[in-house]
Amino acid sequence: MKIKLNYKGKKIILDRVGRCDNFLSQTFGLMFRKDYRPLLFNFKKPVSISIHSFFVRTKFLAVWLLNGVIVDVKPVRPWTFSVRPKSKFDMLLEIPFKSENEIVQFLDDSQKI
Repeated sequence: MKIKLNYKGKKIILDRVGRCDNFLSQTFGLMFRKDYRPLLFNFKKPVSISIHSFFVRTKFLAVWLLNGVIVDVKPVRPWTFSVRPKSKFDMLLEIPFKSENEIVQFLDDSQKI
């Protein structure tokens, strides 16, 4: 699946994005994976839940969206207990640093890889 985002006036395109639409795929996300590709989590209604990175072997960028608009972006290190966005969201995009480095740098300009 291909994802198009607008962020800070620039357009971003991600290829090979996996979908996490059901409870089981949303529970595991990037945990235990060897194929580090971006994952998109879709929620039926806006939620305010935290995420963790237990059993995730690589740093990733969490991008929270509400109605297709980015509401927060945070880098997440492996084995982090809890990461929460600034506001409610209906989609979450997890972008592993190993998969789309130029996209991660573009989205998270405060971090160096």
